[in-house]
Amino acid sequence: MLQPTPHTFHIPVMGLAFSIDSPLKVARFGISSVVSLSDDMLLEQMREHYSKLYNREFTPITPKEEDYRARRTTAYLNLMDELVTQQILELKLQEFTPESELTKYFELLPDTSALKEQYLQMLGVTDPAWKEQLQEELRDAIVAGSIDVNIMTKLDKTNYSKQGEPLPQEYTDALAALRGFANSTVRASVVFSAGMNMRLYSYIDQFPAFLPDNAGLFAKKIIIKVSDYRSALVQGKILAKKGLWVSEFRIESGLNCGGHAFATDGYLIGPILEEFKQNRQALRNELYSMFSSALASKGIHVPAEIPVQRLTMQGGIGTAQEQQFLMEHYSVDATGWGTPFLLVPEATTVDEPTLQQLVAARSEDLYLSPISPLGVPFNAMRNTSGEQLKKERADKGKPGSPCIKKHLVSDTEFTDEPICTASRKYQRRKLEQLKAQQLDTITYLAEEAKVLAKECLCEGLANSALHLLNIGKKAASKAVTICPGPNLAYFSGIFKLQEMVDHIYGRFNALNNTYRPHMFVNELTMYISYWKNKKAEQLETLTDKQYKYLQSFWDNLQQGIQYYKEQLPAIFKDELERQVLMLEELLEAEEQLLQARLQKAVV
Repeated sequence: MLQPTPHTFHIPVMGLAFSIDSPLKVARFGISSVVSLSDDMLLEQMREHYSKLYNREFTPITPKEEDYRARRTTAYLNLMDELVTQQILELKLQEFTPESELTKYFELLPDTSALKEQYLQMLGVTDPAWKEQLQEELRDAIVAGSIDVNIMTKLDKTNYSKQGEPLPQEYTDALAALRGFANSTVRASVVFSAGMNMRLYSYIDQFPAFLPDNAGLFAKKIIIKVSDYRSALVQGKILAKKGLWVSEFRIESGLNCGGHAFATDGYLIGPILEEFKQNRQALRNELYSMFSSALASKGIHVPAEIPVQRLTMQGGIGTAQEQQFLMEHYSVDATGWGTPFLLVPEATTVDEPTLQQLVAARSEDLYLSPISPLGVPFNAMRNTSGEQLKKERADKGKPGSPCIKKHLVSDTEFTDEPICTASRKYQRRKLEQLKAQQLDTITYLAEEAKVLAKECLCEGLANSALHLLNIGKKAASKAVTICPGPNLAYFSGIFKLQEMVDHIYGRFNALNNTYRPHMFVNELTMYISYWKNKKAEQLETLTDKQYKYLQSFWDNLQQGIQYYKEQLPAIFKDELERQVLMLEELLEAEEQLLQARLQKAVV
C-alpha cells in the first residue's frame, strides 16, 4: 500500500535532469517528487554516480544488452528506493536535537497536520518517560515522500535493431520506461503527461502492480496530467474500461507552467477547477462502474469501495494564500510547486552558472519559445548556454546539433526513419530546400529563423546534472537548456529547503519586490497574448475553421473573466483592496480583448 505523505504539495517533474535525483534530496522529509524516465542514458549515469557515492556495487547496463532501456530504468529506481529506505532508517535513529534531520522532518510539516500538532505537543512535555513515548510514536509515524515517475506519452519512438529492423512495440521508449517502472521495487505512481498514447495505455494492465489486490489496494498507481475536465473524462474512461484506476488527476495550467505548454482553447484554470469541483464525484462514480465491470470480466477481485481518487493542481502557484484557496475552494488534495524549487539546491539539480541566471531572471528573460523539436510551445529562459551554442553553430555555417539520443525524432520529410528537427541532418536539408525555392529575402529569413530556432533538448535538459556532479569527461563543455515557468520572475535568490517549504505554508516570504498579480490574472494575461499571436499568424489566410477557433477561444476567455469577477469575494476574503485591484486588472484584460477583437474586424 502507498502511504499518504504528510505534505500538501509535491515537486513536479522538471526537464530531464533538474528533478532526476530529487527523491534522494527530499523524500526522507516526506516530500514527494517526480523523476523523468525519458532519458535512459542519464538514468544510467546517475546510477553510476550514486552507486559510487554510497559504496554500492555498479554493473553497467550497456546498449548491447537485451531490453537495456527498461533495465536501466528499473536499476536506477531500485537504487533510489534502497537509498531512501536507508535514509529513513537513519533518520529514525537520530535524536530530536535542533540541528538533526529528524527535527527538520517535523519542522517542515504544515502547521495544520495532526503530526505537526503531535510534534509540538512533544516539545512542551517535561516528563522524560512521556516525552520518550511521544518521540517513539513520532518516529513510527514517519513516511517517505513518494518516488514518482513521469512518462511523456508523446516521446515513444520506435527503436531499431543493429540490422536496422524495427523492434517489437514493447521496446518503444514509453513502453520500455513503463516496464522499467513496473518491474522496480518502488511503491509509487507513474505520471502520464502530454495526452493519450493508446499503445501505452493498452500495455499497462499486463503488470499486476497496477491492478488492485484483494484488499483493493495498488502497489503502483496511475496519475494523469490533464489541462481540462474533458481530457480527464476521456482518458479516465479509456483506462477504466481496461480495469485500470486513475488514482489522481493532476491539473496543470496550459500556459503558466514550465517546459512544454499545452494551451487549452481559452479555458482558464479557475473555470476548469470549478468544472472538476462540480463533477468530481460523478466522474469517480462513472469510472468506478466501468472499472468494476472490466475487473469482473477478467475474473479479478472488485474493490467493495471506490478507490481514492485525488485531485491536484500545479502551474503558477506563488503564495500560501493561493495554495490555501485552491485547497479550500476547489477541494484539491495537494498542489505542485515546480519552478520555485529550481532555486533550492537542496531539492533540485541545477549547475551553478544556470542557477545564477535563474536568480537574476526577470519577466522579459522568460518566454514561450519555439525551440522544442516537437513543435509544441516551450517555456524557456533566454541566453542559456544551450541557446548560445545553437547560435554559434549557425553563425559558423554548421546549424543544428548532433543527434545522439534521438528521443525527440518525429520528422520524415527527408527520411524514411524519423529524425529530429533540431538535428544537423534535418536543418542542413531544410535550409537547402528553402534556398532552392528562391523566396524573397523577407520570407526566406522568416522561414530560416523557424528552422534555426529548434534546440537539442535531449542534451540541453540533461546536461545540468553532468555539470554539477562532474559526470563524464566532457561535462564542462556541455551546454544547458532550462525550462522554468513565468512564475520564476517573482522569485530571486537561492533558498534553503526550509525557506521554500515555509513559503508554501505561509511561514516565510520568498517573493521578490516585483509586483505579482494573482495566479489567475497571470495566466489570463498569458492566454490573451497567446490569442493575439494566433490571430496575427492567421490574419492573412483566415479560413472558416480558424475563424471559429479564434471566436471560440475569445468567448472562453470572456467567460473566464466573468467567472473571476464573481469569485472575487471568495478569492480575497475580507480583503477589499485586493478585490478592487484584481477587478481593475480583469477589466483591463477585458478591454484588451475587446480592442484586439476589433482590430481589422477579423473576429
